[in-house]
Amino acid sequence: MIALTAAQIADAVSGALTAALDPETVLVHATPDSRQVEGAGTLYVAKPGGSADGHDFIDAALAAGASAVLAERVTHAPDGVEHPAIVVPDAVLAMGALAREVIRRIRAHSETTVVGITGSAGKTTTKDLLAALLSTQGPTVAPVGSFNGEVGVPLTAFRAELDTRFLIVEMGADHVGNIAYLCDIVQPDVGVVLMVGTAHAGSFGGVENIATTKGELVEALAADGVAILNRDDPKVAAMASRTQAPVTWFSADEDALASVAEDVAAGRAAALVAARDLRMDAEERPEFDLQVGADLDAPRHPVRSGLTGAHHASNALAAAAAAHAAGMEPAEIARVLDGLGPTSRFRMERTDRADGVTVINDAYNANPESMRAALRTLATLGRSTGRRTWAVLGEMLELGDARVREHTLVGESVVRLNIAQLLVVGAGARPLYLAALNEGSWGEEAHFVDDAAQAEAFLAARLEPGDIVLVKSSNGVGLAALGERLATADVDPSASPSVPSLKEPRP
Repeated sequence: MIALTAAQIADAVSGALTAALDPETVLVHATPDSRQVEGAGTLYVAKPGGSADGHDFIDAALAAGASAVLAERVTHAPDGVEHPAIVVPDAVLAMGALAREVIRRIRAHSETTVVGITGSAGKTTTKDLLAALLSTQGPTVAPVGSFNGEVGVPLTAFRAELDTRFLIVEMGADHVGNIAYLCDIVQPDVGVVLMVGTAHAGSFGGVENIATTKGELVEALAADGVAILNRDDPKVAAMASRTQAPVTWFSADEDALASVAEDVAAGRAAALVAARDLRMDAEERPEFDLQVGADLDAPRHPVRSGLTGAHHASNALAAAAAAHAAGMEPAEIARVLDGLGPTSRFRMERTDRADGVTVINDAYNANPESMRAALRTLATLGRSTGRRTWAVLGEMLELGDARVREHTLVGESVVRLNIAQLLVVGAGARPLYLAALNEGSWGEEAHFVDDAAQAEAFLAARLEPGDIVLVKSSNGVGLAALGERLATADVDPSASPSVPSLKEPRP
């Protein structure tokens, strides 16, 4: 974080300094985790949480070297000494206010482009790709993992320094107004909307409210900003009418490219970023010619993605469009994108075990759209290699009243895609298992277990050399850890006959 005094922070967050805190104390780091205190100069944020209250860890943070606390009440050490603190009514809102001030000061110091990314799926992958692109152009800050909410966005801003050229912000939401709030903090110059799905449909109250919320990003853009919209998603494409900023379309739909080019030619859009001649390699990784320009005669630049799954072509295009809006040339974008694989954990993370089993761990998150995309990738890999496929699936959370229906539809998809084996984990996902039984009248192909421990034992007794195992669920279900244990299991390579292998992702 840029250096600020306690007095400057108190002014930014409308807080009150306790008598124990010297107003001239310089703070250069902020964290709500007492285990991540970086010694003197750290501001510890005592944030109340669902299972713990950050105020209970103030003494631990100060013992670790923190210089000050951002707290919601005056607190004292066990010996009665008052803690050095900035007291505010709401610590989370104060984090947002502090992040806003940090970004304001950075912009005043140097030219900084802020890119906001939202969508029901693909945010983290797109963020990782864009960070790889923009880091070749100047100092770039991007979220760690999937920091994308009212706490994560400020934490990303706190990592920026005065010379930051590009600040990438991932924006998640579960209620109308969430994205608008985040935009008020970071004031994005470029806004990227990937897709509108059914993630968090329960808390939103329906898909239309999800579209309303995702569109808050482009509504926040100034007239000199850039709105980057997925032309292949009708709900995203409709957001073009909600922004005063010029629109850049990205599209992987060859059949729609002519009409998109017409939009650009007629002035309804500023630019087109397209995947021409999109195809999948033998390991289900997208290959295409990147085209950036106002018409379909623009130069083409070959890209071979290191990401598994056809849906990642759209994420690559979104990153390319944002990088172009930030000033990168198309040829350079294609050069950097070529071969880029996953960066964040548990996103189609592929491991080839010594015994010939391949584990694809995509269990960081799940919604109906991403679940079906991962299953299509698994099915294609099985067909192209002749290997047996396993879908190990857990619950998709936050679907509200649509929970049973959406799990049922995914279960039907498993059968229709001819996935060889299905293992459903946990009571919350049981409708998925029942739907597979009803759709295919399976006997030995569909299985159900209560938890991850039972799933691990079940698979240990049944996996065979050559099997491809997809593990996917919402993050809160915890199947990412199961996928990790499967990938790192102690196996005997001598017991494995030669099997068709999936090559490692390109570096």
